[in-house]
Parts: sequence; C-alpha cells; structure tokens
Amino acid sequence: MSVQKAFLVLFVFVAFSCSKETAKDTNIEAENIEIVESELLDIVNDYRVSLGYSSLEHNSIAYEQANKHNDYMISRGDLSHDNFSSRASAISIELNAEFVAENVAKDYATANEAFKGWLASSSHKKTMEGEFTHTAVSVKKDSNNKLYFTQLFFR
Repeated sequence: MSVQKAFLVLFVFVAFSCSKETAKDTNIEAENIEIVESELLDIVNDYRVSLGYSSLEHNSIAYEQANKHNDYMISRGDLSHDNFSSRASAISIELNAEFVAENVAKDYATANEAFKGWLASSSHKKTMEGEFTHTAVSVKKDSNNKLYFTQLFFR
C-alpha cells in the first residue's frame, strides 16, 4: 500500500470512527434482509443522481466487510464504527481503493427511515454525497427483530 493510500485510509478512520477499535471477533451470522438492502442502495443512488453525482456500483468484497460489521454490532447490541480501519484496509488491499468511508445505523424499521436519519446528520450526508464509485449495503436483523445497517463507500 502506498504511503498516500495508507494516509487516506488512516484519515478516513480518524474522521469517521466514533469509537475505539477492538479486536473482538464474533461468531454470529445474522440473516440479511436483502429487500431492505436493495431499497437502501436504490434510495442512496437516486439521491446522488438527483444532485448530479454518479450512482454507486455494488461491490461483493465490500459487502462481505459490511456483513461482518453488522454481525459484530449485533453481537454487542450496539452501534459502532469499531474496527473500521480493518475494513478499510481490507477493501484498499483487495480492490486497490484510495478512500473508504462508512455509515452505520440501527433501530430504523425501513430503508427510507435509515436514509432520512443519515440525511439529517451532516457527517453521514457528506459521506453519501462523497466522491465515491462503489458501495455495499448490509442490513441484518437481530433476535429482537431490530435492523442494523452498514453502508461502505469507496473509490
């Protein structure tokens, strides 16, 4: 990884992480709610296009990372950006990404509610409007039927 790429990944981690990194691993694999994932991707892309930005292309490698993070959050029962640098590094290494960011949410019942929550937050809105080319959206349900959302963005 080049020094410039390493700096960008580190910058994104510092700029977008809300909590301390941990090494905790999970064995939970919650079920994906694919219809909500698809709806959220469409809503975010429609929003971007309405502002003159390009649509984001779905990426399966980033999707794996988003899924793992949702499983982690579900295992803790809490929203977090823990281990973001690991996700960003994996995406950077495997896909030669220059810049990686993420939005997370929980307790919204629909894709539209999660989107509106992100839109109401200046940092999440800035991420959705960022100069990205690819994305992955994971939405999973915990044992109490609460939804967890992770959307990764990169270029």
